[in-house]
Amino acid sequence: MFTGIVTELGTVESAERAEAGARLRIRAELAGRLSEGDSVAVEGACLTAAAVEPDAFEADVMNQTLGLTTLGRLAAGDRVNLEPALRAGQPLGGHLVQGHVDGLGEVTSVTEDGIAKRLRVRLADGLDRYAVEHGSVTLSGVSLTVAGLAAGEIEVSLVPETLARTTLGRVGEGDLLNVELDLVARYVERLLRFREEGSS
Repeated sequence: MFTGIVTELGTVESAERAEAGARLRIRAELAGRLSEGDSVAVEGACLTAAAVEPDAFEADVMNQTLGLTTLGRLAAGDRVNLEPALRAGQPLGGHLVQGHVDGLGEVTSVTEDGIAKRLRVRLADGLDRYAVEHGSVTLSGVSLTVAGLAAGEIEVSLVPETLARTTLGRVGEGDLLNVELDLVARYVERLLRFREEGSS
């Protein structure tokens, strides 16, 4: 479980692709606090540290994840949002995030809004039904509040801290982002479906 509060911007040292999947090597200070088998969110996707060094870690990425997320597009030198798994007793600064990416979103506009920037993101088909104005959304591993809704799109506002400390400060029109909607909405939908079908 994660919170969507990015701890660090890591740097991809290598992204080795093969028929069976990929192996990412990421340089980051938080590697010194990881152990093999620990979970870490990379651009919002939960991965398992397979090898750990004091200043870098490696993680395997299966084909399903490569196809569903932006991780398959990573190359050496790319910066990535990182967050280690939430530990018992730590503050929940963002919202409950599983690290299970629902799909991709495409940035359709970036506009200045005083000290902030507003991003408009077109969601993959069907995901907009889980978005609620003033509700939570995770974009590339960053916990954000939905500031506006339109047909198939959401809008979020990025404060200077988010712009400076995450990869969202560098995105532009046409860029793809990993999207995870609020998990509560998915459970509510499933419960309502069972109720409508007369199942217990």
